Amino acid sequence: MTAEEEDTSYIDYETFLSPSFSPATFANSLVLTTNNPTDTPLDLSTPLSRVLFDAQEINTHIDTLTTKSALPLLNHTQEQAASSARIVQEIGSQVASLNDGYKRLEKEVLVRYETAEEVKAVASRLWETVRLGRSVGRCLQLGRQLEIQLAELAATGNPVKTPGQKEDHRALVRCSNTLLSLRELFSKNEPEGEGHGLDRIDIVRTLQNTIINPAERSVLAKSQQIIREFSMSSLSTGTNTTTYAQTADTKSRTTSALVSLYLLSSIPIPSKVNTKKLEKWEPGLLIQALQEYLRTAITSSLASLARSLATLPTLDRTLLEVSARCQNILALEFLLSSTSPPPHLLLPSSSTPPTNFLQPLLASLETGSLASYFWRTLAGGLSTKAMEIMNKGGVSARTLRSNKNSVRDAIRECVVRGSQAPAGIGERKAPEGNWEREVAVMVGSVLGALGR
Repeated sequence: MTAEEEDTSYIDYETFLSPSFSPATFANSLVLTTNNPTDTPLDLSTPLSRVLFDAQEINTHIDTLTTKSALPLLNHTQEQAASSARIVQEIGSQVASLNDGYKRLEKEVLVRYETAEEVKAVASRLWETVRLGRSVGRCLQLGRQLEIQLAELAATGNPVKTPGQKEDHRALVRCSNTLLSLRELFSKNEPEGEGHGLDRIDIVRTLQNTIINPAERSVLAKSQQIIREFSMSSLSTGTNTTTYAQTADTKSRTTSALVSLYLLSSIPIPSKVNTKKLEKWEPGLLIQALQEYLRTAITSSLASLARSLATLPTLDRTLLEVSARCQNILALEFLLSSTSPPPHLLLPSSSTPPTNFLQPLLASLETGSLASYFWRTLAGGLSTKAMEIMNKGGVSARTLRSNKNSVRDAIRECVVRGSQAPAGIGERKAPEGNWEREVAVMVGSVLGALGR
């Protein structure tokens, strides 16, 4: 459009070409210029005619311009088409060269890369298979080793046990160490860990169900049985014929059982517990077995004393048995204090093992001496039993009251006799403590119910 045509046109092209042009605002201004805002209804035909007229005028100008400039436009379009054809021709050759280069790269790089990826995947799977095979082989080797070690224990029912084979209590420790090695293997179940994927192997699951789990139960049962049967006192038999060999064998057997229970006690997984709990770790199976031994001694002594107080002729024999149980507890206390725990395969370095087996037991019982704990706990239950006898009355109550002096002397002698360590518990004797408080507590538990 020429300057002359722009001057003769009444249309304000600047308004329509403005970036801020708004059709709604423009239409609103047309309506307001052709109507009074208070008119009802508004006349929309006039602004509509204005818009249509403007559009027709713009269309006429477009037709005029295109008609006058048709030849230059066609020449320009022809030139552009010719230029585009030349550009396409040049680009086509370049594209063909790029395609050839891509095919060459694909053959030399991509195909080799894909092949290398396949080889890598195969090698990775082969490595995983080899790693898993080694883990399974080690697991089976440990299982076979455990089976042989079990055969060395008596009364296991193992078919490979040779006739006349003697019990080897040291096999308990060897079995425990093998079980710990298996636990360590199975615990490394993280990716890249030695035990990763073992739970998917049928033969490993079979090994766990038929060998490992029964072996652990057998070792625990045997160790707990040895603790329950621990006895070094000769008071209950009325003889003093315990030989050095028998005493040494009892201590050795008990030590093996203690070590086995210590090793097989469960340890929390470091990632699931805080550091303080690991630092305060205690051998649960060991403490449980020892507490059960003390509980059995106290319960048996309390029951027999309750019966004997009701029938005094049997009291001397019962007090002798109670003294024997206390001597056994003294011998066990000395053995625990002189036995240091072995290195634990699964115990983290942040955990401090106890200095001996006695330390965690005393801490769990909150006492300073097992013998003192035995007498004080026994006295606590005995006072109730004596009170029950006196409340029932009858011959038993009258007999007990009339013989309270002899009962007092017998109980005193029982505590003093039971607080003397049995012979042969070690190269040095256990310390002879002052047991007057325990004597007073035991005597008071019975005489308190009889009255002064």
